[in-house]
Amino acid sequence: MIITPVILCGGSGTRLWPLSRKSYPKQFTRLTGAGTLFQQSAQRLSGCDAGVSFSAPLVVTNGDFRFVVAEQLAEVGIDPGPILIEPEGRNTAPAVLAAAVYLAARDPQAVMLVAPSDHVIPDAAAFRAAVAAGMAAVEAGRIVTFGINPDRPETGYGYLQLSARPDGSGAAMALTRFVEKPDATRAAQMLADGSYLWNSGIFLFRVADILAAFTAHAPGLMAPVQAAVAQAKTDLGFLRLAPEPWAQAEDISIDYAVMEKSDRLSVVPFAAGWSDLGGWDAVWREAGPDDRGVVTSDNATAIDCDGTLLRSKSEGLELVGIGLKDIIAVAMPDAVLVAHMDRAQDVKKAVEALKAKRAKQAQIFPRDFRPWGWFESLAVGDRFQVKRIVVNPGGALSLQSHHHRSEHWIVVQGTAKVTVDDTVRLVTENQSVYIPLGAVHRMENPGKLPMVLIEVQTGSYLGEDDIIRYDDIYARD
Repeated sequence: MIITPVILCGGSGTRLWPLSRKSYPKQFTRLTGAGTLFQQSAQRLSGCDAGVSFSAPLVVTNGDFRFVVAEQLAEVGIDPGPILIEPEGRNTAPAVLAAAVYLAARDPQAVMLVAPSDHVIPDAAAFRAAVAAGMAAVEAGRIVTFGINPDRPETGYGYLQLSARPDGSGAAMALTRFVEKPDATRAAQMLADGSYLWNSGIFLFRVADILAAFTAHAPGLMAPVQAAVAQAKTDLGFLRLAPEPWAQAEDISIDYAVMEKSDRLSVVPFAAGWSDLGGWDAVWREAGPDDRGVVTSDNATAIDCDGTLLRSKSEGLELVGIGLKDIIAVAMPDAVLVAHMDRAQDVKKAVEALKAKRAKQAQIFPRDFRPWGWFESLAVGDRFQVKRIVVNPGGALSLQSHHHRSEHWIVVQGTAKVTVDDTVRLVTENQSVYIPLGAVHRMENPGKLPMVLIEVQTGSYLGEDDIIRYDDIYARD
């Protein structure tokens, strides 16, 4: 049986702020191991192993991330299947249903494996073996979820209560009920009981069976989601779900909409290691603390510290901790987080506080990723701004002009093909070009390596909305 992986990657990951933000969430960053969390998820759900074969992944994401998804899959040599673009986030139930409706038109008996894109599962072979173990239940018409054997009384996860303790065989077991995130006392009791597993949020089922479950338990979602898929438009290889019917779909998780109401759920116990990296304490744990419980990044130094995470992601910034105990310190170019390890789940409160004061750091990542590459501001002052711009091989900015600013480009790596009004020329390293206010211009990278340049903007207004686009290979407005 060939399984279609459905990878959900539209979340914002606010508990890993300031590294993870709405404009560039944690699934697209390198936190543990090789590659990003999204890339690790796609690789884990590819190929053939342990008796299961995976087709190309179906990805559900939003418009802002569509090119990131395609680029990161290409980096690891995975050809994507359909990439469904949500007009807006409506939680996991509509996303899963949209994938099922799309697949049903091709094969109602197809098997789907639904997985978030930001989980860490170090032993991919063991996970694929667990998927194989769940197939017997799927073939019997069951909806399978994967329960993680707990190794501590965790209060940040929901739990699954089984009908009995797992027997170690790995076979699917009957689910008694879902349990909400407990307090510390109750979590300790459930750990001691042995029949409770963490809810991983990973599911395996046939398309026909999940559609029947939605029809029975969340019928209000069916019409808007079916219409959104039926009216979807193809856009540069992506499939944009129709926004009007999509907006009518309830914002609800798959657990609340279907899973907690269904009597056809089975659980495959999984004991080979898993984390949803739902907080900096989880990152600290997965990174493998030293004998004093300390984890540091390349640009961080710990002196006489215990139980501490020091992480610097800012070029030229060295983070040093002295005499710290149970502390999280994360430094980015535009924001620094310092928190007690016990308050890791409260980091999202920092995001809300910054949003309330309208600080851009709440949601906007220092690097602005675009279909052609990325840019970041190096210096901003009265009537000027300096940016570093990186254009991927074959990438091209839109043909555009500005009402309020002129620009000066200096190439520091690679070669740029530059259009200014009717003139087109190549600009190589250590050469520059001036873009007068109002000139119609474009920058392209015709080479096979990334092209890097420094842009100096001057003018009365320097906002990103001062752009008139005349042509764009990425079909942006």
